[in-house]
Amino acid sequence: MVSQGSSPSLLEALSSDFLACKICLEQLRAPKTLPCLHTYCQDCLAQLVKGGHLRCPECRETVPVPPAGVAAFKTNFFVNGLLDLVRARAGGDLRAGKPACALCPLVGGASAGGPATARCLDCADDLCQACADGHRCTRQTHTHRVVDLVGYRAGWYDEEARERQAAQCPQHPGEALRFLCQPCSQLLCRECRLDPHLDHPCLPLAEAVRARRPGLEELLAGVDKNLAELEAARMVEKEALACLREQAARVGTQVEEAAEGVLRALLAQKKEVLGQLRAHVEAAEEAARERLGELEGREQVARAAAAFARRVLSLGREAEILSLEGAIAQRLQQLQGCPWMPGPAPHLLPQLELHPGLLDKNCRLLWLSFENQQPQKDSGKDGASSQGGEETQSPREDGAKTEKQGAVQPQSRDGVQTPKEDRAQTPQGDGAQIPKAERAQTPKESRSQMPQEDGEAQTAVGCRSNKKRKFKGRLKSISREPSPAPGPNLEGSGLLPRPIFSCSFPTRMPGDKRSPRITGLCPFGPREILVADEQNRALKRFSLNGDYKGAVPVPEGCSPCSVAALQGAVAFSAGARLYLISPDGEVQWRRALSLSQASHAVAAMPSGDRVAVSVSGHVEVYNMEGSLATRFIPGGKANRGLRALVFLTTSPQGNFVGSDWQQNSVVVCDGLGQVIGEYGGPGLHGCQPGSVSVDKRGYIFLTLREVNKVVILDPKGSLLGDFLTAYHGLEKPRVTTMVDGRYLVVSLSNGTIHIFRVRSPDS
Repeated sequence: MVSQGSSPSLLEALSSDFLACKICLEQLRAPKTLPCLHTYCQDCLAQLVKGGHLRCPECRETVPVPPAGVAAFKTNFFVNGLLDLVRARAGGDLRAGKPACALCPLVGGASAGGPATARCLDCADDLCQACADGHRCTRQTHTHRVVDLVGYRAGWYDEEARERQAAQCPQHPGEALRFLCQPCSQLLCRECRLDPHLDHPCLPLAEAVRARRPGLEELLAGVDKNLAELEAARMVEKEALACLREQAARVGTQVEEAAEGVLRALLAQKKEVLGQLRAHVEAAEEAARERLGELEGREQVARAAAAFARRVLSLGREAEILSLEGAIAQRLQQLQGCPWMPGPAPHLLPQLELHPGLLDKNCRLLWLSFENQQPQKDSGKDGASSQGGEETQSPREDGAKTEKQGAVQPQSRDGVQTPKEDRAQTPQGDGAQIPKAERAQTPKESRSQMPQEDGEAQTAVGCRSNKKRKFKGRLKSISREPSPAPGPNLEGSGLLPRPIFSCSFPTRMPGDKRSPRITGLCPFGPREILVADEQNRALKRFSLNGDYKGAVPVPEGCSPCSVAALQGAVAFSAGARLYLISPDGEVQWRRALSLSQASHAVAAMPSGDRVAVSVSGHVEVYNMEGSLATRFIPGGKANRGLRALVFLTTSPQGNFVGSDWQQNSVVVCDGLGQVIGEYGGPGLHGCQPGSVSVDKRGYIFLTLREVNKVVILDPKGSLLGDFLTAYHGLEKPRVTTMVDGRYLVVSLSNGTIHIFRVRSPDS
């Protein structure tokens, strides 16, 4: 994109996508300019007309179609001139690989013309060496500029060729446009001047441009000023949102520190307060995303119009500038008159309030208060410091406030209550009231859970065999940080689903030439799975018992990456293409995907008649006929360019779950792209989120390859705890899938597959 205030070069205009139609992605043909200054092919615009109107594909502005059709839109002479230059550089006899002389057939030479070696910039003709020498010797053409054809095609003479171009009159071929009719604002050639415009005052093109250029430059300067205001407003909005998030994180930490080590009643209130805080932040973020999307949309529209006007004023010839002067002036005036948003809307900043009677079970111990955020005209740092001085207290100040209000809690050296002190304060008679979330992680009730790394957990399992002690030591070397404790929002009962090992089997078959590299898994028929082996270019079928059922043929040369099973068909991605094939390998359709992403995740919709694929940060959904059903960006337009979904799956409830490597988080959104939940906290151990799967209840199983773990999240994306660890035999897990909603299939980097039955909490 051309930076604000700079003038684009001719080489930049010719080498960029400025001459490509954004609809057909091909070079512009019969370019027509809409009132919003976006240019498309005439035939492409004709396909968008509905009810006498069409919507611009870029800015979504509704444009009325003239009664004469899309052909009545303004012809973009500026783009036409650039296209003529591009076509001239690429012209010639393509079959022979050499351009032919244009004058030889006219003077009785070779019928097809000899090989051209030069080009006349004035005549726009390719010439052989003999014709070029004669062209310089005639009285009529001795002033013409004849240049070397190789240098011309290399772009050495683009500027000079551009200066010698002449806009041709559409009514009188061969006549150049030379005048501007002032009453009609129409470009005229000599023939047009003598016929209907004889009595009208006309100006030469150069004089007309000198008279009208200052007005356009003044309008352009006004739009540039508005762009600066938009950018400043966007930055202020982002700073306000960052301040809100920082304060929310600080309050969340205060809530966690205040709630540690107290009884079940305090845990229940902690869950309520955190839910209220999360709801407030989500609502505020949603409102901020809408405002950011509106600001970025207006900025993009204004920037595109300004860039187009700047290109025309910098590179356009007089006829082209005057032909677009009315449309450019109208658009810039329209943008100048748009209401600009000077600053962000005030946010309610949450504040933690601690009740004096912390030990009273019948008293509400935690609640939130909200204060209006005053818009700051100074920099973000000044605003943060002013707020931190009066409205926000540091954790140490809050700790002092807690002690002053009567919150008598034993504290460790770091100000956080230790687990031993917490257990020492727990009444013996309340043993039955220990939260289920804590009981779910005790070794007695779930041997599948990872042993804790504190002293008491090691004492509890100290009587086990030396073999298990050695395994625990190896586990600690793999993951030095224990996972965060399960959150309080455990869907009512508070218990986590538990894994039950079913079987394990290798995927390497006798015909494989290389070690398997499993990049995709999906359920395939009753109690079967389909394995995408990218290294051996195969789609292999296995039962849940490990029996090999054969393979689904793939097109020759394809290396399946991600795979999904639909109704009577299989969809998979390979390179930058999406394929849909029948179970016997017949290709039903294929679609080209973006080259900016190395791999594309594929997931089947719960209905089984559509397939979703991640493409450059957004999700595209195709039906069985290969038509694009919907397309969205998680979080809306405000997240354009901020997402990179490497893994993708769908839930039985119709939601999408993806691993976002750009935000380093797991995002859950509905079918319209509205974000339901997102997690990127310490439970990821600093790892990139890996493969995701969802069971029939909506629980999310996330693979963390670097620490050999599969963690579990609730349907809204909140971390609950570990589900599988190295204790269960995980060694560099790669991808997972869920079969029948209750069997978790995990593939390892060595090609081995483990199958676990997911035992629900109430079973």
